[in-house]
Amino acid sequence: MNKPIVKKSIITIEVGLNEDKHPESIRWQSDDNPNTKEMTECKAFSLSLFDKEYKDTLKIDLWTSEMQVAEMDRFVFQTLRSLADTYYRATNNQQLANDMQLFVDYFGKQTGIIQETPES
Repeated sequence: MNKPIVKKSIITIEVGLNEDKHPESIRWQSDDNPNTKEMTECKAFSLSLFDKEYKDTLKIDLWTSEMQVAEMDRFVFQTLRSLADTYYRATNNQQLANDMQLFVDYFGKQTGIIQETPES
């Protein structure tokens, strides 16, 4: 049985497009943000929604022309790391979460985000 909804939160994402319909600006705001009620700039966002009826994932991935490759590497690395944590919290499947984290570490090393230290 679902618990009753006692509060609603609104998250707003504003995307400014150029004449080719490519994102030039991305700003977001949440009425629950304790730091500010103002729109905050960002360079990229990734949104995944799991459709209740069709059991399919809907995705929106956008980034501005300002987003550099090194920043995209870091964004994807942090997103993958977060997904591994989310998967573990949702399923309690430690083995698969660890396997996911091994790929995250590999990705981090391949992109230079994780610096390999020489063994002593």
